[in-house]
Amino acid sequence: MSDDCVFCAIVAGDIPGRTVYEDDGTLAFLDANPLAPGHTLVIPKEHHQHLQDLDDDLAADLYATLQRVVPAVEDSVGADASNVAFNNGPAAGQEVPHVHGHVIPRFEGDGGAPIHAVAGDRPDLSDDELDDIAADIGGRLD
Repeated sequence: MSDDCVFCAIVAGDIPGRTVYEDDGTLAFLDANPLAPGHTLVIPKEHHQHLQDLDDDLAADLYATLQRVVPAVEDSVGADASNVAFNNGPAAGQEVPHVHGHVIPRFEGDGGAPIHAVAGDRPDLSDDELDDIAADIGGRLD
């Protein structure tokens, strides 16, 4: 737990949250500033700032909770679909430094955009640049 983390305070019960699901390692609750009805956050109970800080078991638990929560959220509010996303670090828009996945219900004609709209202008990359980036990423995963 982190003493200055609002999500850790929700996990500890020090501040209220509208919990929709909880198990030993994860918690899901409604976003206090929703982008759509049913906007839900899914977090690990342990404090970690970035996705890459999670061990494999906790990452699997977090994904399993997301997989369980998504259809319940969509069905609950009659959504046509949903965006599921993580802001991983301040430069990506992460405002609370605790890993959290957003489940944002989407409705036909809601005016929202696909996840590709988040990054702004697309880079103009050559095939060689794309090959170099792919090779560098792959090399770091070996």
